[in-house]
Amino acid sequence: MIEDKNPQRTSLSQLGEFGLIEHLTKNFDVKQQSTLKSIGDDAAVLDFRDKKIVVSTDLLIEGVHFDLSYMPLRHLGYKAVVVNVSDICAMNAKPTQITVSIAVSNRFPLEALEELFDGIILASKFYNIDVIGGDTTSSQKGLIISITALGEANENEIVYRNGAKQGDLLVVSGDLGSAYMGLQVLEREKQVFQVNPNNQPDLDAYTYLIERQLRPEARHDIKDLLAKLNVKPTSMIDISDGLSSEIIHICKQSAVGCNLYEEKIPVDPQFINVCEEFNIDSTTVAINGGEDYELLFTIAMEDFDKIKANPNFTVIGHMVQESEGIHLITRANTKIPLKARGWNALSE
Repeated sequence: MIEDKNPQRTSLSQLGEFGLIEHLTKNFDVKQQSTLKSIGDDAAVLDFRDKKIVVSTDLLIEGVHFDLSYMPLRHLGYKAVVVNVSDICAMNAKPTQITVSIAVSNRFPLEALEELFDGIILASKFYNIDVIGGDTTSSQKGLIISITALGEANENEIVYRNGAKQGDLLVVSGDLGSAYMGLQVLEREKQVFQVNPNNQPDLDAYTYLIERQLRPEARHDIKDLLAKLNVKPTSMIDISDGLSSEIIHICKQSAVGCNLYEEKIPVDPQFINVCEEFNIDSTTVAINGGEDYELLFTIAMEDFDKIKANPNFTVIGHMVQESEGIHLITRANTKIPLKARGWNALSE
């Protein structure tokens, strides 16, 4: 929506593949003791000794996962790291390394990729992770980013999705729904801009929501917070596809049911105001929106006193026997079956 009319453009063909890789990766420093060899060889070399390794990978595709008409490339680079780091955090593990691969069309000059990698560099410093390799290739249609994240944990620290038990409490970090409403604001302003390119958007009233969409943060702090409270979750997942979808994942893999309480779902005041502005039901958005990258986990009932005063956590429900099903308990005390209406990557 805000475009530099005279950008410098350096053709990628001037550098070639290896020159491009060297140029984009020159600012990555090694921070982890487990990184024995980083970028510059046929493969990276890692030494985790007695730790267990966790690995996750994600694709971000232009036109499917992001829109460059309002997503700055620096923010995109940062977010691409976050969505992968979040998966490692959801295993109750410490993120340590990532590989970064990109496919790019010839409409992108070197300066555009420098912006993208500025965001990747910033995220790698913030999360104290090493960029240890990757790949570059050409694309016929836009930009594709693939990041693989690695992390480490002691075997007794790792938390899976399948450990929830009947009677466990359902807990979430942070607040929900803001990223989705940030996307709605950006999509609306894009349409206004397309009708009148001279109309510059005033986004001051939506700062928090837009930040949650364009530059979310992974909850890498939760592992240490829980350890200090002497709490180990019985199951855990990150909220990327929507609260309802993630609850159903835990329930199916743990063979339990769940009661989620509408009045307990944490939301931000700015989120409520914008839902009213858009005439959208705030609960529907909060349970289906996705891309919040908060952590959803279950804990044993006896651990409630340890977390109840912590502002990072909200108890939003409890697990029941599988035969009771998965339900949302409304403010009017009505029981509604919970369905996965969040993001579906393969929907038509």
